[in-house]
Amino acid sequence: MPGYRFSRIVLAALPLAAAIGAWAGAAHAEGLKIGFSQVTLQSPFYVQLKNGAEAAAEAGSDTLIFLDANGDVSKQNNDIQDLITQGVDALIINPVNPDAVVPSLEAAKAAGIPVITVDRPVNGEGVVAHVGRDNKKMGGLVGEAVVERLKKDGVEGAKIIEIQGDAGGAVMMDRRDGFHAALEGSGHTIVAGPYAEYIRANAVVAMQDLLQANPDVKVVYAHNDDMALGAMQVLQESGRNDVLIAGVDGLSEALQVMESGGNYIATALNDPQYLGDVTIQVAREAVADKEVPSFVDAGTALVTPDNVGEFPHDALFAEYRPEVLAK
Repeated sequence: MPGYRFSRIVLAALPLAAAIGAWAGAAHAEGLKIGFSQVTLQSPFYVQLKNGAEAAAEAGSDTLIFLDANGDVSKQNNDIQDLITQGVDALIINPVNPDAVVPSLEAAKAAGIPVITVDRPVNGEGVVAHVGRDNKKMGGLVGEAVVERLKKDGVEGAKIIEIQGDAGGAVMMDRRDGFHAALEGSGHTIVAGPYAEYIRANAVVAMQDLLQANPDVKVVYAHNDDMALGAMQVLQESGRNDVLIAGVDGLSEALQVMESGGNYIATALNDPQYLGDVTIQVAREAVADKEVPSFVDAGTALVTPDNVGEFPHDALFAEYRPEVLAK
C-alpha cells in the first residue's frame, strides 16, 4: 500500500461539520468541483452517505455535484460522462456494478480526473483510492456473535436464513463470505435467501416466503439492518419471537431494538456520514496530487445487547468515527 500524508482528525467528540471545516481550512485550496455518482438513494445508508459528503464539501467551500444512478448501469455511465464534461476536479463513484463502469474510469483518466470509489469497489485500473470498510470483517464479526449466542442458548444444528444484498456486488460477497467463514465447523446450516437489494420492503416479501418454506428457522442474518428489520417485522407478525435477528450497518433502529430486549443480537457499525466525510477528504488530497493509500478503511465495531449503550445512536445510524487518517 502506498504511503500517504493526511492531517489527523478526531471526530468522535466533535460535531461533524465543525471538524471537517477545521481540517479543510488548513489542508486544501477552496473551491473544488467534486462529482459524485451514486448507485441509488433507495437505501437509508446511501442517503446518509450523500449527506455526509455534502456536509464535508460545504464545510470546505467545495461544490459537490451529485447524481443518482437509481441502480441503472447505463444511467450511471451516462452520469459519469456528464460529470467529466462538466470538468469536475475529482470524481467519486459508488458503482452499480464493479465491472460496468470500467469504460467510465478510462474516460476520467483520459481527462486527467482522479477517481475515488466509496463503499463499493470497482474492478480494473484507474482508481486512485477506495474508501470503505472491511465488509468481510463485518460479516465475520456478526457471524461470530451468532455462533456465540447459539452456544450460550444451548442450540445445536440451527437453521440460519441469509437474506442477501445485490447479486454480484462486492459488498454482498464480502458480507456473505465473512459470515460463512465464522460459521464453519459450527454445525449450523445456512439457507441462502434471495437478493433483496438492501431494501426493507423487498426483505419483507422475501421473508414471508422463506418462513413458510423454513418454519424451523432459528436465526435470520441479513446483509444490512434495513433488511433484517423487514424480516423481523414478518416474524413478529407471525408470532415467531423465538427467532434471532442479526444485520450489518449499525442502523440506530436496530440498536434501539437491542436496548428494548428484543431478539436483535448483532450488527456491525458502518457510519455512512463519516464515510462520506472521509471520501471528500481523500478526494481533496488526490486533487492536490498527494499520495493516497489504495484503501482507506473507515473502521467498524461489533454491537450486541451487551455493549449497545457504548455507541451514540440518536441519528439514523449509530456514530462510529475512529481516527483513520494519520499524519
